[in-house]
Amino acid sequence: MDETTKIICDYYDAGVESEWNRIAGRPEFLLTCRILDRYIKQGDRILDIGGGPGRYSLYLAERGCDVTLFGLSQKNTKFAAERAAEHELSLKIITGDAREADKLTDGQYDHVLLMGPLYHLLEESERVKAVNAALKLLKQGGIIYISFISSYGGIIYSMKYMPEQIGMPDCEYFFKRFADNLDFCGDSFTQSYFYRHIDVLPFMAQFPLEKLHFFGQEGITSPCEGNIMSQPKEIVDLWLDLCERVYEREDLLSWSEHLMYIGRKTAEREI
Repeated sequence: MDETTKIICDYYDAGVESEWNRIAGRPEFLLTCRILDRYIKQGDRILDIGGGPGRYSLYLAERGCDVTLFGLSQKNTKFAAERAAEHELSLKIITGDAREADKLTDGQYDHVLLMGPLYHLLEESERVKAVNAALKLLKQGGIIYISFISSYGGIIYSMKYMPEQIGMPDCEYFFKRFADNLDFCGDSFTQSYFYRHIDVLPFMAQFPLEKLHFFGQEGITSPCEGNIMSQPKEIVDLWLDLCERVYEREDLLSWSEHLMYIGRKTAEREI
């Protein structure tokens, strides 16, 4: 394990409960589940690469899918296994690096989730390696779901929770990169890579995939998420319905902290 990978692994080992709770009941999770439900059906074989403590894995296992969780942090995968046992759910566990997923598991999956690893692979060649490893495990015609941290994500987070960051010397480089309309690679909540939304589709164009969707996982809720989610359920649902109608609009992608690309594996190029 290289030094950067160890830093990331230690970060997630130290925050299992917070990672489990991070997206619970929040638009990122609720809207992503809505789109997963469009494509994933009972009995489908799922590989969740980088799924942390298993929030999505367990959601899909509850719906009768055959789910394998592949994660870097042993404490996260152990937590997921314990939660699965508590709820009498079947969940296979593999611990390892996303870049080596194709060497550590085998078989062909109907769906592969890659929702986390690209946040932390700082070099493009490493991100390419992780996507290719995932695609080798995806059936022909299967669907891959890939998440990216948006370059707007750090700005939205700072405005919501830590506005004082803009005056901190340690954060100066991040804000300069944002002001100059550049991506960011380096130390944030841990070692991370933040994508400009305009760079995601060009990056994904190199893979044998037919684009199905590219959208903001929080929709337009991120800047005012706390206010929206404190409303009665019927109001929250109406906001989520609106998000689902507009979250693929390019002019609204900057309202989200996380971006997702969904693609179907084609036979155009050999991986």
